[in-house]
Amino acid sequence: MSITNTPTSNDACLSIVHSLMCHRQGGESETFAKRAIESLVKKLKEKKDELDSLITAITTNGAHPSKCVTIQRTLDGRLQVAGRKGFPHVIYARLWRWPDLHKNELKHVKYCQFAFDLKCDSVCVNPYHYERVVSPGIDLSGLTLTSSGPSAGLMVKDEYDFDGQQSLPSIEGGHSLQTIQHPPSSSRPAPPEPFSTPALLPPSEVSASASTASFPAIAAASGSASSTWSRNNSFTPNISHHTNGHLQHHPPMPHPGHYWPVHNELAFQPPISNHPAPDYWCSIAYFEMDVQVGETFKVPSSCPVVTVDGYVDPSGGDRFCLGQLSNVHRTEAIERARLHIGKGVQLECKGEGDVWVRCLSDHAVFVQSYYLDREAGRAPGDAVHKIYPSAYIKVFDLRQCHRQMQQQAATAQAAAAAQAAAVAGNIPGPGSVGGIAPAISLSAAAGIGVDDLRRLCILRMSFVKGWGPDYPRQSIKETPCWIEIHLHRALQLLDEVLHTMPIADPQPLD
Repeated sequence: MSITNTPTSNDACLSIVHSLMCHRQGGESETFAKRAIESLVKKLKEKKDELDSLITAITTNGAHPSKCVTIQRTLDGRLQVAGRKGFPHVIYARLWRWPDLHKNELKHVKYCQFAFDLKCDSVCVNPYHYERVVSPGIDLSGLTLTSSGPSAGLMVKDEYDFDGQQSLPSIEGGHSLQTIQHPPSSSRPAPPEPFSTPALLPPSEVSASASTASFPAIAAASGSASSTWSRNNSFTPNISHHTNGHLQHHPPMPHPGHYWPVHNELAFQPPISNHPAPDYWCSIAYFEMDVQVGETFKVPSSCPVVTVDGYVDPSGGDRFCLGQLSNVHRTEAIERARLHIGKGVQLECKGEGDVWVRCLSDHAVFVQSYYLDREAGRAPGDAVHKIYPSAYIKVFDLRQCHRQMQQQAATAQAAAAAQAAAVAGNIPGPGSVGGIAPAISLSAAAGIGVDDLRRLCILRMSFVKGWGPDYPRQSIKETPCWIEIHLHRALQLLDEVLHTMPIADPQPLD
């Protein structure tokens, strides 16, 4: 040990570990931290220059420049420590810099040659070779959309655990489902460079450079028509509170049952359909695991804001209290999860049928939203979205949904017709063998059924517990308490689409 009590690579592993332990941030247990540091020091013992760089970086809090500190990249990109698996650069950044760090908040500095996202055979775990960057809306800093490997863009598990333990499950197979995090904009600093598609902006202010370029057929229109859609002949669009392009996240508060003016073009577009507005703008079904509990709750169009919480008021109206619902098959684990629903969420219907969510609970909620999938550049159904406490975010866009259902219905109808012609041998062309090859290539498109289109009109949301490859649960039906929200205006529009484009569905629905 040197005179200054700062060890060097020549000192014993125990001395180095003891010194580095003194600089941990306290987010992990002492046992886990010690195991993680011991593992790293042993790996670096034969690379003295890198071990010295690590010691310098940690003991000086990054005040002095340091080199890359590398370990071998594993097959799935993750490191196992004390029975837990996580991304190595995240593990050590949590230990020594940010105990509440999430994987998609890290961005490597320019001079780091072996950063995790560079996909080198070695991975730099020097915490001071990464910066913490958080988007005010959808955080895309940790996504690697071009990679096809099973570990691309996955994140370390971060959910409330009732037993006080966290475990990071291994990935089995090539799951593409991904958790994308949506923190409240007021709790974290905005990134130095702006993202092109902030999810929390009003639709008219979202840049067309990303969403419209990737999905031209389903992007929201930006016309400037002056007529408004009427709900009970008293509709005035809702206001979006924003400053410098970012919505302000107010603390939980009661919302009045009326609308305020919106200062954006999208609010003044003509209605998509002249069909009268439904009496109920949505219906909400509550599930525990794969079993529906209680009756479906219908929300009147006169209540554009509805709260779903864990309390016990049975009066209904603009509040669906899950605490009052009984289930004879309820397990102890489900009961514990229900205790943490708390103030739950607010669902808000804006305009003709757009939906926003505000998380009022002390714990995050997890949402399946095709709109957020598209905003994040993911295929529909390809991600789970984690919405943090106090976050207020748009989860459904009626015009995008309508365009997509029209597109899919037309594609299915055309594919079915082409498939029939191909089977009859009426489609010549390269690669066709008596019409069989084209029929096979069209079969997937022709197989789009009513249920596939109906899913566009549904939101699913799990309280407290997430699902997907980042969690032990692979489906929302394995989560202890969740809701399914059917959006009635969207279903009305789908009915119109189906009447104008009848779809043959020869295969039985599951």
